[in-house]
Amino acid sequence: MEKIPTLFERDERFHVVDRPRAECAWVFDGAGVGTEKLDGTNVRLTVRSGQVVRVEKRRNPTKAQKQQGIVDGWYVETDQGSAEDKWILAAAGNTDVAGWPDGEHACEALGPRIQGNPLALDEHRCLPFNLQAPTVPDVPRSYRELQDFLATLDSSFSPGHLAEGIVFHHPDGRRAKIKRKDFPRPPAA
Repeated sequence: MEKIPTLFERDERFHVVDRPRAECAWVFDGAGVGTEKLDGTNVRLTVRSGQVVRVEKRRNPTKAQKQQGIVDGWYVETDQGSAEDKWILAAAGNTDVAGWPDGEHACEALGPRIQGNPLALDEHRCLPFNLQAPTVPDVPRSYRELQDFLATLDSSFSPGHLAEGIVFHHPDGRRAKIKRKDFPRPPAA
Protein backbone atom coordinates (compact mmCIF):
# COMPACT_ATOMS: atom_id res chain seq x y z
CA MET A 1 0.00 0.00 0.00
CA GLU A 2 1.66 3.17 -1.19
CA LYS A 3 1.48 6.25 1.02
CA ILE A 4 -0.40 9.08 -0.71
CA PRO A 5 1.76 12.21 -0.81
CA THR A 6 0.51 15.51 0.59
CA LEU A 7 0.34 18.29 -2.03
CA PHE A 8 2.65 20.72 -0.20
CA GLU A 9 5.89 20.60 1.77
CA ARG A 10 5.61 20.85 5.58
CA ASP A 11 7.18 23.12 8.20
CA GLU A 12 8.70 22.14 11.56
CA ARG A 13 5.20 22.05 13.15
CA PHE A 14 4.06 19.64 10.41
CA HIS A 15 1.75 22.22 8.76
CA VAL A 16 1.84 22.63 5.00
CA VAL A 17 3.55 25.66 3.49
CA ASP A 18 2.97 27.28 0.09
CA ARG A 19 5.58 25.13 -1.64
CA PRO A 20 4.17 22.35 -3.87
CA ARG A 21 5.81 18.92 -3.70
CA ALA A 22 7.47 18.03 -7.00
CA GLU A 23 5.74 14.64 -7.27
CA CYS A 24 2.36 16.41 -7.08
CA ALA A 25 3.01 18.88 -9.95
CA TRP A 26 0.33 17.18 -12.04
CA VAL A 27 -2.35 18.46 -9.63
CA PHE A 28 -1.24 22.07 -10.13
CA ASP A 29 -1.18 21.49 -13.90
CA GLY A 30 -4.93 20.74 -13.65
CA ALA A 31 -4.77 16.95 -14.14
CA GLY A 32 -6.90 14.51 -12.18
CA VAL A 33 -10.18 14.67 -10.35
CA GLY A 34 -10.82 15.48 -6.70
CA THR A 35 -12.69 13.16 -4.36
CA GLU A 36 -13.70 13.68 -0.75
CA LYS A 37 -11.19 12.33 1.76
CA LEU A 38 -13.12 10.55 4.48
CA ASP A 39 -11.98 10.52 8.11
CA GLY A 40 -12.09 6.90 9.26
CA THR A 41 -9.83 3.86 9.29
CA ASN A 42 -8.23 2.37 6.19
CA VAL A 43 -9.24 -1.26 5.64
CA ARG A 44 -9.30 -3.77 2.80
CA LEU A 45 -12.24 -6.04 2.07
CA THR A 46 -11.84 -9.13 -0.10
CA VAL A 47 -15.07 -9.94 -1.92
CA ARG A 48 -16.04 -13.19 -3.63
CA SER A 49 -19.48 -13.75 -5.21
CA GLY A 50 -21.01 -10.80 -3.36
CA GLN A 51 -19.70 -11.86 0.06
CA VAL A 52 -16.94 -10.42 2.27
CA VAL A 53 -14.46 -13.25 2.78
CA ARG A 54 -11.61 -11.32 4.39
CA VAL A 55 -11.27 -8.09 6.38
CA GLU A 56 -7.86 -6.50 6.86
CA LYS A 57 -6.76 -3.28 8.55
CA ARG A 58 -3.91 -0.94 7.72
CA ARG A 59 -0.73 -1.19 9.75
CA ASN A 60 1.72 1.71 9.55
CA PRO A 61 5.46 1.31 10.08
CA THR A 62 6.84 2.00 13.55
CA LYS A 63 9.35 4.78 14.14
CA ALA A 64 12.13 2.16 14.11
CA GLN A 65 10.88 0.73 10.82
CA LYS A 66 10.74 4.22 9.29
CA GLN A 67 14.38 4.73 10.31
CA GLN A 68 15.15 1.49 8.43
CA GLY A 69 13.54 2.90 5.27
CA ILE A 70 10.12 1.25 5.54
CA VAL A 71 7.72 4.08 4.75
CA ASP A 72 4.61 2.46 3.24
CA GLY A 73 1.98 0.73 5.34
CA TRP A 74 0.55 -2.73 4.73
CA TYR A 75 -2.58 -4.68 5.58
CA VAL A 76 -2.85 -7.24 8.39
CA GLU A 77 -5.67 -9.62 9.30
CA THR A 78 -8.38 -8.48 11.67
CA ASP A 79 -9.22 -10.73 14.62
CA GLN A 80 -12.84 -11.61 15.51
CA GLY A 81 -11.87 -11.81 19.19
CA SER A 82 -10.06 -8.47 19.31
CA ALA A 83 -11.74 -5.46 20.94
CA GLU A 84 -9.53 -3.29 18.73
CA ASP A 85 -11.07 -4.78 15.57
CA LYS A 86 -14.69 -4.92 16.74
CA TRP A 87 -15.86 -1.76 14.96
CA ILE A 88 -13.93 -2.44 11.75
CA LEU A 89 -15.65 -5.83 11.57
CA ALA A 90 -19.01 -4.20 12.33
CA ALA A 91 -18.42 -1.76 9.45
CA ALA A 92 -17.56 -4.62 7.09
CA GLY A 93 -20.63 -6.56 8.22
CA ASN A 94 -22.93 -3.56 7.60
CA THR A 95 -21.59 -2.94 4.09
CA ASP A 96 -23.62 -4.31 1.18
CA VAL A 97 -21.05 -5.79 -1.21
CA ALA A 98 -23.55 -7.76 -3.34
CA GLY A 99 -22.83 -5.61 -6.40
CA TRP A 100 -19.07 -5.35 -5.95
CA PRO A 101 -16.78 -7.18 -8.33
CA ASP A 102 -14.66 -9.99 -6.92
CA GLY A 103 -11.32 -8.79 -5.61
CA GLU A 104 -9.65 -6.72 -2.94
CA HIS A 105 -11.16 -3.32 -2.25
CA ALA A 106 -9.39 -0.65 -0.20
CA CYS A 107 -12.03 1.16 1.86
CA GLU A 108 -12.52 3.66 4.62
CA ALA A 109 -14.30 2.16 7.65
CA LEU A 110 -16.57 4.80 9.18
CA GLY A 111 -19.04 5.01 12.01
CA PRO A 112 -19.96 5.92 15.57
CA ARG A 113 -16.98 4.18 17.21
CA ILE A 114 -14.31 4.91 14.58
CA GLN A 115 -11.95 7.94 14.73
CA GLY A 116 -14.38 9.93 16.87
CA ASN A 117 -17.08 9.76 14.16
CA PRO A 118 -16.51 13.28 12.74
CA LEU A 119 -19.28 12.71 10.18
CA ALA A 120 -21.80 11.84 12.96
CA LEU A 121 -22.90 8.61 11.28
CA ASP A 122 -25.54 6.41 12.90
CA GLU A 123 -24.04 3.09 11.81
CA HIS A 124 -20.70 1.57 10.89
CA ARG A 125 -19.92 0.87 7.22
CA CYS A 126 -17.11 0.73 4.68
CA LEU A 127 -16.86 3.00 1.67
CA PRO A 128 -14.70 1.60 -1.16
CA PHE A 129 -12.30 4.10 -2.71
CA ASN A 130 -12.60 2.51 -6.16
CA LEU A 131 -16.41 2.40 -6.31
CA GLN A 132 -18.03 5.10 -4.17
CA ALA A 133 -15.62 7.89 -3.22
CA PRO A 134 -17.65 11.12 -3.49
CA THR A 135 -16.33 13.31 -6.35
CA VAL A 136 -15.85 17.00 -5.56
CA PRO A 137 -16.34 19.24 -8.61
CA ASP A 138 -14.32 22.40 -9.27
CA VAL A 139 -11.65 21.91 -6.61
CA PRO A 140 -9.20 24.84 -6.62
CA ARG A 141 -5.51 24.06 -7.11
CA SER A 142 -3.58 26.80 -5.28
CA TYR A 143 -2.46 26.91 -1.63
CA ARG A 144 -4.69 29.82 -0.50
CA GLU A 145 -7.70 28.70 -2.53
CA LEU A 146 -7.45 25.16 -1.16
CA GLN A 147 -7.09 26.48 2.39
CA ASP A 148 -10.23 28.61 2.02
CA PHE A 149 -12.12 25.86 0.15
CA LEU A 150 -11.44 23.19 2.79
CA ALA A 151 -12.35 25.52 5.67
CA THR A 152 -16.00 25.32 4.60
CA LEU A 153 -16.26 22.20 2.39
CA ASP A 154 -19.37 20.31 3.38
CA SER A 155 -19.12 16.51 3.25
CA SER A 156 -21.15 15.10 0.38
CA PHE A 157 -21.20 11.79 2.27
CA SER A 158 -22.61 13.38 5.44
CA PRO A 159 -24.10 16.82 4.70
CA GLY A 160 -23.86 19.28 7.57
CA HIS A 161 -20.36 18.09 8.53
CA LEU A 162 -17.03 19.32 7.21
CA ALA A 163 -15.12 17.10 4.80
CA GLU A 164 -11.72 15.98 6.05
CA GLY A 165 -9.99 16.90 2.79
CA ILE A 166 -9.46 16.07 -0.87
CA VAL A 167 -7.71 13.20 -2.63
CA PHE A 168 -6.77 13.94 -6.24
CA HIS A 169 -6.77 10.95 -8.62
CA HIS A 170 -4.74 11.03 -11.84
CA PRO A 171 -5.94 8.83 -14.73
CA ASP A 172 -2.65 6.87 -14.55
CA GLY A 173 -3.30 5.88 -10.91
CA ARG A 174 -1.22 8.51 -9.08
CA ARG A 175 -2.87 10.18 -6.11
CA ALA A 176 -2.19 13.22 -3.92
CA LYS A 177 -4.01 14.52 -0.85
CA ILE A 178 -4.62 17.59 1.27
CA LYS A 179 -6.52 17.78 4.57
CA ARG A 180 -8.11 20.77 6.24
CA LYS A 181 -5.97 20.21 9.34
CA ASP A 182 -2.77 20.26 7.25
CA PHE A 183 -2.99 24.06 7.03
CA PRO A 184 -1.90 26.27 9.92
CA ARG A 185 -4.79 27.83 11.79
CA PRO A 186 -5.33 31.52 11.05
CA PRO A 187 -4.34 33.82 13.92
CA ALA A 188 -7.15 34.58 16.37
CA ALA A 189 -8.68 38.03 15.96
